Amino acid sequence: MSDRLPHEKGFHISWDQIHRDSRALAWRLDGKGPDDGAWRAVVAITRGGMAPAMIIARELDIRTVDTISVKSYDHQDQSEAIVLKAPDKDMMGDGTGILIIDDLVDSGKTLKLVRDLYPNAHFATVYAKPAGRPQVDTFITEVSQDTWIFFPWDMALQYVQPYRGRD
Repeated sequence: MSDRLPHEKGFHISWDQIHRDSRALAWRLDGKGPDDGAWRAVVAITRGGMAPAMIIARELDIRTVDTISVKSYDHQDQSEAIVLKAPDKDMMGDGTGILIIDDLVDSGKTLKLVRDLYPNAHFATVYAKPAGRPQVDTFITEVSQDTWIFFPWDMALQYVQPYRGRD
């Protein structure tokens, strides 16, 4: 039995790691688009998908980049997913040829909401948890459902007590 909180089972991601993993995701997506292998646009799910989307757009030389703003967390508590800002309607259509990028699929609620709007888009995340995997088409790394991922944009350098013991 443990008195640790669920989010204390942490997976810490550095800027270097998110960059490497996002590039690996780009390589996996290269040539997989419907237009002779090309993608028409990248849409980042804000806020977490913005850094990976920028890296993927650069790696795949995709110049059309937009965002969809979805709120599904209040700090570390999940809530009902809602769209706060949608991408350009004319560009999106039913999603054909569009890469939708997020940093993580957790429960899958956010991606399900966006997939319902753009059923023919390709959904890619850098990291995936088992509950959300059915909603993502391509990802790089799977982590357990009870792991909390600490992204570099959420962190500051500070001392952390060891998992076991005090030394």
